[in-house]
Amino acid sequence: YESGKSKTGRVYRFEGPDRWIDCGAPDPSNSISAMAVHKGQLYAAASHYRAGGSSLDASENTTPGGRIYRYLGGKDWELCGELEGHEAILGLIDFRGNLYASSLYHPAGLYRYQGGTEWENCGNPNSRCVVLGVWNGQLLSGGYDGDKGGVARYNGGRDWTYLGTPPGVTQTYSFASHFGELFVGTWPEGKVFRYGGPESWVDAGRLGDEKEVMGLMVYNGKLYGGTLPLAKVFRYEEEGSWTDTGQLDKTPDVKYRRAWTMAIHDGQLFCGTLPSGHVHSLEVGQCVTYDHALPRGWRHVAAVRNGEKVLLYVDGKPVAEKRSSVDSPKDLSNDSRLRIGFGPQDFFKGALREVRVYSRPLSESEIESLSSL
Repeated sequence: YESGKSKTGRVYRFEGPDRWIDCGAPDPSNSISAMAVHKGQLYAAASHYRAGGSSLDASENTTPGGRIYRYLGGKDWELCGELEGHEAILGLIDFRGNLYASSLYHPAGLYRYQGGTEWENCGNPNSRCVVLGVWNGQLLSGGYDGDKGGVARYNGGRDWTYLGTPPGVTQTYSFASHFGELFVGTWPEGKVFRYGGPESWVDAGRLGDEKEVMGLMVYNGKLYGGTLPLAKVFRYEEEGSWTDTGQLDKTPDVKYRRAWTMAIHDGQLFCGTLPSGHVHSLEVGQCVTYDHALPRGWRHVAAVRNGEKVLLYVDGKPVAEKRSSVDSPKDLSNDSRLRIGFGPQDFFKGALREVRVYSRPLSESEIESLSSL
């Protein structure tokens, strides 16, 4: 988000600690509000963000947004159409091979990309369907409209099913799947709720004294939530119990600070903030990630612990490594059962074959040989 008259929303690529590469400004509006990967390509949504919603002075850049772009490389972007009549887009998501976008402000609407510059109107659940998420094969939206500020399911065409509004909630800001269950972050009491079935929502606790839970993300086995007004990040311990991990934005003399967006990259949890515009990262334990979508078809995946190192291989090739300090070895003792095909996020949706567990670390050559079987 940019407040200056001649400033526009831009996209940056992370290249390592304190290094960001400018990938250009796709649009003349004041913010790039959402991004998604669809069929192997990066898409970005442009918006005119009304900063008054964050109790900030209005941007001098008043150019409407509502357009979607595809990244071509360098600083080049290709226009892929606009959501007619909309100045801002907050949701952008790939679902079952289709790209969907949702409007931030009224009029309410969900749209599906048809290719070129065409977008099909998918209707709405009689309210704004702003935040988009996927859970158990369903496309969900979070609303911002008071008693319709809960969760709806998109059924196809222009058909929707409303799944209810958690008690006391007027806006739903985020989704996460944790051990197979759906959690949502909400306003105005800074609570997270767990879905208990149609029209049923279970209070999973308030995050300190915060008012809004903006981002939810499962990282290295734990659920984390980012908040407003202090831009804190909390870790979920059990029903009703959240641990404060710290405040990320300490901008003085403002009413609201937001720990807004979260992402997993290089085995770390990243969080973006407003109004400071900083990105913070958290590393807990040793976590390795493959930060790309796996190609279709059978893939050979191997995880190895070898002394102070944790390594990840895909199709016999090393793709990630984390090394711990010799001075502080990780204590791995636990009484948890080994689960295969289920974990801190959800059940694995797919097929597994030739699952093997070894009592020693395999060498790179052994893993390469196994991957070709």
